[in-house]
Amino acid sequence: MSFYTATDQTVLEELGRRLRQRRLDRNLSQHDVAEKAGVDRTTIGQLERDGRASLLTLVQVLRALGALDELDAFLPAAGPSPLELARRQGRVRQRASRPRTTNEG
Repeated sequence: MSFYTATDQTVLEELGRRLRQRRLDRNLSQHDVAEKAGVDRTTIGQLERDGRASLLTLVQVLRALGALDELDAFLPAAGPSPLELARRQGRVRQRASRPRTTNEG
């Protein structure tokens, strides 16, 4: 699926379908996931049906499904900046060269 060409609602519905499939792959009922996540069963149904939920609910459901670590693949932590990499390698940033001056005579 190309998420860039899909509507926001289509992306949300796909997320819901994937969460539902993850739940079924683990042989869990909506009630089981809701209980583990600390949310109402209707919240799980709504999330699976149209993908609408708060970020907190999404985290709770991912935790209940044992899939919270997959957030690293979804949104990996930012790596060090090029300046930080240079510092780690013992290099010190050099100053920019001086601008040329014109000879006024």
